[in-house]
Amino acid sequence: MAAPLTIDEYIAGQPADVAERLRRIREIIEAEVPDPEEKIRYGMPAVMLGGRYALHFAGWKKHIGLYPVPRLDEPLESELAPHRSEKDSVVFPHTKPVPYDLIRRVTAAIVERRRG
Repeated sequence: MAAPLTIDEYIAGQPADVAERLRRIREIIEAEVPDPEEKIRYGMPAVMLGGRYALHFAGWKKHIGLYPVPRLDEPLESELAPHRSEKDSVVFPHTKPVPYDLIRRVTAAIVERRRG
């Protein structure tokens, strides 16, 4: 199968349950990013902010990842800590509910940081 050229193609290539989660994450990110621009970067969906990436999100075999997520101010960082897998990556296992409100607040914090 050819590499997806759009986020819609990327999501359509995922299992149905993962695709639904990715659709909701996409909506959340785009609601928080002013004038969002979508791209496929590094083979995964990216939502751009002012010509630079805001966030990438991707579906994997065992989880959904969100990248890059810098260290954020407390108390948000403490809430995010259990989901961190690496310095700037967070993961949400398919075996657990996705914390959509946390993703919304993380996106808003990243947007605010970029504006500053």
